[in-house]
Amino acid sequence: MTRGVVIVGAGLGGLSAACHLAGRGVPVTVLERAAHPGGRAGLLEGDGYRFDTGPAVLTMLGVMEDTFAAAGADLHDHLDLVRLDPAYRARFADGSHVHVRAARDDMREELRAFAGDGAADGFDGFVTWLERLFALEFADFIDRDFDALASLLRQPRALVRLAVAGGFGRLQPAVDRFFDDPRLQRLFSFQAMYAGMSPMRALAMYSVITYLDTVQGVYFPRGGVHELSTALADAARAAGVDLQLGVEVEAITPAQGGGPARVHSSAGTFDAEVVVANPDLPAVYEQLVDVAAPRRLQRGHHSPSCLLWLVGGRRPEGANPAHHTIDFGAAWARTFSELLDEGRPQSDPSRFVTTPSVTDPRLAPAGRDVLHVLEPVPNLRAGLDWRRLEPQLTERMLTWLDASGHLEGDPEVLHTTTPVDWAAQGMGAGTPFSLDHRFTQTGPLRPALTDRRLPGVVFVGSTTRPGVGVPMVLISGRLAADRALDRLGPATHGRRSGGSRPTRPRRSQGREVSRAS
Repeated sequence: MTRGVVIVGAGLGGLSAACHLAGRGVPVTVLERAAHPGGRAGLLEGDGYRFDTGPAVLTMLGVMEDTFAAAGADLHDHLDLVRLDPAYRARFADGSHVHVRAARDDMREELRAFAGDGAADGFDGFVTWLERLFALEFADFIDRDFDALASLLRQPRALVRLAVAGGFGRLQPAVDRFFDDPRLQRLFSFQAMYAGMSPMRALAMYSVITYLDTVQGVYFPRGGVHELSTALADAARAAGVDLQLGVEVEAITPAQGGGPARVHSSAGTFDAEVVVANPDLPAVYEQLVDVAAPRRLQRGHHSPSCLLWLVGGRRPEGANPAHHTIDFGAAWARTFSELLDEGRPQSDPSRFVTTPSVTDPRLAPAGRDVLHVLEPVPNLRAGLDWRRLEPQLTERMLTWLDASGHLEGDPEVLHTTTPVDWAAQGMGAGTPFSLDHRFTQTGPLRPALTDRRLPGVVFVGSTTRPGVGVPMVLISGRLAADRALDRLGPATHGRRSGGSRPTRPRRSQGREVSRAS
């Protein structure tokens, strides 16, 4: 039987596409090899601890709301969502620390107490600049798909406005114009690493990541970020999506001669008008289709990888951890050179520590914490021996974790993910951060959502457009759904297997949610 759309993979991108398609009346089947949905936003449980194995930071509440609304659901009926206050605690090598506060006035006063009136005034100018950049970028560069660079160039006014605003300059110098305190220069530029770039090399337009963190807000669903995957899967099922777990997809055959595309799996062969492929794009070409990856992907520059340690253990007596902590090392520019130019671990790394049990104590036994510790490292293309390096870097991290007051004594649970492990999960070059966001891999220059050699196949996820991060992957799901609908044609829109048609998605500005402090 021919099914409208078959989606391979129930990651956040695939689930987003499913919600948008089901909400438009398209029959959708999702095939997921794991026993639960989520993809990279996975879950590890044991010994009373519950760990997220992927993303730890959620931003852009409106995008999440719109994804649920596409399937006729309300995000707030599915998730107990908390806006974190502080969003981060930043700790510096000199022993000082500052909080990134949820409210703008609170943040201004935080900075005034931390670094003086100049820092508070600089923050006002910085936020005004960020808001302008975000307004210019979102509609024209993030929230839509361009077929080619030429289609972007047909909007010269948008490009000119972004250039005048400084979006094509370098990020670190742009931040430095607003702050003269080196600690704040780091605080408001480290987010470039989310885009796989050094702040010294990243385009200033990627300060929108800083805007999302420091102005729009950081959120956490009680139960963990994996709850977002579960909730999206529930919303998709309620909209009529057939989600089949434990199904291994072996190959995708593109449509030929007006016939269907086919998905060959452990559960049989599925014919589809459109197949949406959610695995990391290099894995799609290497494992599922019979054509070579396009040159843009073969020659692409992947982001650095990371070591991710999931640690369960005793909270130090008297400690008052934050949900998110960025612990800056003493070094800065040198460590990016070590990572990106020399291809070796950083000698003095800055580490990102998430302690979600601060917000939801149910995630760990009493008196214990769940720790999600991330350290940037080179990806597999650096050719490092991770069997030798992993024990060394893990021991260094544990020593630091104890000395920095994140953990008391030895961990009760320790789970390490290296670049080799990321690769085993199907992630190109052994990095969960996909291709980096240099100019030549941004917007229409990023791998496309379709390949003319693969009719009837649409891609979704962080390797394609618009890029890396939970909000971008959710948007990618909507863009992929739009591409699928273009192929299905107007006769398919609005078709449902039963039930009433869900409400259309709205451009939400968000609503008041509970705040953790």
